[in-house]
Amino acid sequence: MKKATIIAALLISSAATFAQTWTVDKAHSRLGFNVTHLSVAELGGTFNSIDAKITSSKPDFTDAVVELTADINSINTDNEQRDNHLKGADFFDAEKFPTLTFKSTSFKKVSDKKYKVSGNLTLKGVTKPVTLDVVLGGTTTNPMSKKPVVGFKITGTIKRSDFGVAAGMPAAMLSDEVKLNAGTEFVKE
Repeated sequence: MKKATIIAALLISSAATFAQTWTVDKAHSRLGFNVTHLSVAELGGTFNSIDAKITSSKPDFTDAVVELTADINSINTDNEQRDNHLKGADFFDAEKFPTLTFKSTSFKKVSDKKYKVSGNLTLKGVTKPVTLDVVLGGTTTNPMSKKPVVGFKITGTIKRSDFGVAAGMPAAMLSDEVKLNAGTEFVKE
């Protein structure tokens, strides 16, 4: 029994040794969303201030843990009046809930470069499980920094009503479904 415990401890410690951390390259990453307004026009925006990291010990990222934080006050829809309304209590209530967070619970490969990432999204103080589609863009070495870089495209749909966002807004005015889309680059630390 003692021998099995020692072997298990060595395996766990060696897995931790090979874990690699990748940090989001903020200059080359974007976290966006789209909604339908009045059932006829799709409008979108971004969160301009994000922080994210991926920890993985496997080169194909199948054991990846993804952590993301976005500053609600950095919301940008190219309309200052709308941005201020979105930051207010009717929508995100940025004063009480200044961040959006996501932490993955699984990162599963479904085909060559396609993955499903599941995790907990916290928005406006509400945490719900979500699953998003991920496409691995590839890996390369940045010629300037000489560091390894990996790129991902992430898409998915959530319901704003699940998170209490714009609870009084009918879907005919603003779609309940919110499409998420992100293009990200991560740099290996």
